[in-house]
Parts: sequence; structure tokens; C-alpha cells
Amino acid sequence: MGLMSVILSVVVSVAILLILIIILKLNTFVSLIITSIIAGVFLKIPFEKIMEIVENGIGDTLGHIALIFGLGAMLGKLLADGGGANRIAETLISKFGEKYTQWAIIVASFIVGIALFLEVGLVLLIPLVFTIANKLRVSQLKIGMPMMAALSVTHGFLPPHPGPTVIAKALHANIGEVLLYGIIIAIPVAIISGPVFLKAASKLSPTAFNREGDISELGSQKEFSEEEMPSFRISVLTALLPVILMLLSTILQLVTGQEDSHGSNFIENFIYFIGTAGTAMVISVVFAIFSMGLLRGKNIIDTMESITQAIYPIGMMLLIIGGGGAFKQILIDGGVGDVIKDSFTNTTISPLLFAWIIAAVLRIALGSATVAGISTTAIILPILQNSDTNVALAVLAIGAGSLIFSHVNDAAFWMFKEYFGLTIKETFLTWSLLETVLSVSGIIFILFISIFV
Repeated sequence: MGLMSVILSVVVSVAILLILIIILKLNTFVSLIITSIIAGVFLKIPFEKIMEIVENGIGDTLGHIALIFGLGAMLGKLLADGGGANRIAETLISKFGEKYTQWAIIVASFIVGIALFLEVGLVLLIPLVFTIANKLRVSQLKIGMPMMAALSVTHGFLPPHPGPTVIAKALHANIGEVLLYGIIIAIPVAIISGPVFLKAASKLSPTAFNREGDISELGSQKEFSEEEMPSFRISVLTALLPVILMLLSTILQLVTGQEDSHGSNFIENFIYFIGTAGTAMVISVVFAIFSMGLLRGKNIIDTMESITQAIYPIGMMLLIIGGGGAFKQILIDGGVGDVIKDSFTNTTISPLLFAWIIAAVLRIALGSATVAGISTTAIILPILQNSDTNVALAVLAIGAGSLIFSHVNDAAFWMFKEYFGLTIKETFLTWSLLETVLSVSGIIFILFISIFV
């Protein structure tokens, strides 16, 4: 197939997906499977092969992500139910003081956001945001936007979040290296899209900062007494343990100069073993069972109930990620990546910038950052295989692009709008622009780092 035929097939497929989700209100997973089948027909894949490719795409994607995603949800739930997330936020706010509350909330959200998925972190932290805003008599958005910037950065850049984890697997990137570069980039990006952009947002939409939000639909929030919460140190250690373990493995690899995770002795091999994403998450969950549960006086049954409840909300998200994997595999097996690679050969555009652009276009079209990221890997993988581009930075470039301009087809857009009591226009001028600033500043830092690695 020629370039125009391939592009037309992809564009029409994405248009059909949008119609199914937005106009016909079909479930996202069902829509992705239907679209994958239609795309397979457009790309002239033999009928008898289409469902086989769909099944392989789902299995290949979920085979890796299900373990990390599931354990990540458990870790976050244990941290929340054990009072660790509250302890981290309240301690930092107390230490920073009223004058620097915005910085306290961004640090707290960054730490908590590593262990909690975006929507969970938002629901957990927003009551605290409202409490702080009322106490300081400032706009809820002045506290809420730095929080959302930090949560969004961790969601887009840092494993074990589903987007960067799936993209790293698809591109065969070292997940620890993604985490290391991700943290280096995420910190300045969170500052720029949070406290710095906040000043511009207050001028672009001053009425938004006079709104009163409503979180009554979240129901009564669990309040912890001082005695019920664990210490700040153990709470931070619980939240960051998977990051510490994965970074330990990556740093060892960088120091020793080994290309793969095969050490020269038992200690090195053991560090590589515990630094593997799956192993790190298992260790972290077991640690959290004790630090946030049993050592806090909770019995094993109540602690296991937290783990059980953690899985219910992510069931559909796992299917949607699998559906995204099916669509990705159809695009790969349909030759989309190869055709674009051949067309890309004579251009001078950076593969990192190209990956960001593709992810950004798909994000704006599809709404889901995770699905946009997964779909981009099918297009960018053949190009990366024929270049010397750092694959970990490519993962982050796709992650940055997949965050751009959240709007009406993204669930987070509506959550932000409703919780902070904004109009649609105000949501565009605050949340949508925040995500865009985050995305653009992210790719700028990625391109800068690519000069040196």
C-alpha cells in the first residue's frame, strides 16, 4: 500500500473510533475492537488473520502490563487506606508553611502520584486541596492546579503508570532508564506547568479563580487521627520503594556499563532481579501490607480487603489498554509503521519530535493518553529500529505528546471541570492549557537531554 492509502486508512479508522465513542456512546473497549477489525480490512489484512492479530495484540499488551498495573493499584490503595498519602501531604504542607503551600502540594502530589493513578490521586487529594484553600482563604484552583500538574506528569512520564510502562514494553526500552530520565524531566516540567503557568492562567481566566468547587459526590472522606497515620518516613518509603528498586538496578547498569541485565556476580544479578519492574512491584506491595496495614494494627482481613477493592476500578481500564494493544498490533501487521518509515527516511525531522507529534495528534483525536501512546508505538517502532535514537527518551516523547490538550473526549477534563465548578471555557483556559504547557515543555526538555545521551 502507498503512503496516502495507509494514511487514509488510519485517519478513517480513527474517525470511526471517534464516532463510536463520542456520537454513538459505545464502550471504549468495544469501540477499539470494532475499529481494529475495520482497520484490518482497510489495510488489506486477510480476514482469517484479523481476529488472530487482535487477540495477539491484547495478549501481548496485557501480558506485561496486567502484573505491574494490578500491583500498582494495590500499592496505591494500601497507601491511601493506611493513611500514608494523607501523612505525606499534611507533613509537607506543615513543613513548607502557608507562604509556600503551592510548592508543598506539588511535592506531595508528585510523591503520591508515583504510587497512585491520576484519577485516584485526584479523588484522594482534592478534599485536602479544598481544606487548605478554605483555611488560607485563597482560590481552590491556586492549590488545585499545581496538584494536577504533578499528578499528570507522573501519569505521563513515570512507570509503573500504565502509559509509560506499556510504551516502554512495546519499544523494548529499559524501564529503569525511562524512570531515571523521566524523573529528571518531570521535575522541571511539573514546576513550569504548575506554579509558573498558574500565574498566566489567573490572567487568562480570572473568573475561574473565583469559583467554588463541589466534591459532595465523592461522599464523606475518611479522616485519620494523628495516631492512625504512619510516620512520614515510612509513608514516603512505601510510596517510593518501587522507584528506588528500579533506579538501583538502572544505576548499577550505568556504572558497570553492561548492555543487558546480566551481572558478573550474585550480588549484581540479585540487584537486577529486584529492580525488574514486576519484582519491584511485588516487593513494594508486600512491604505496604506491613507498613500500611499489619504494623498499623489492622488485621490481615481488612488489609486484604484494600487489595481486593483496588482491582475493581481498574478492570475496564485493563480492557481498554488491551483494546489499544489490539489496534496497535493491527497497525503494525498492516504495515503502517513500515510505510511511514520508508517515507520518513528522506526527512530531517527528529524521531523524538516525530513521535511526540503522532502521539499529540492521536491524543487530541482519541482523548485517552494511554491509548494514544500505545497506538503511536506501532508507527514509531520501525523508525526507531533504523536510528540511533535513545529508546528511553522516545518513550518519554510519546508520553509527553499523549498528554497534550485534554478536552471534551477525556474523562479528566470533565472531572476537573465538575470538581472545581468551572464552565467549559474556563476548563479549556486552565486544565487544557496546563496539559498543553506540560506536553510542550516536556518535549523541549527531552530534545535537550537527547543532545547528551
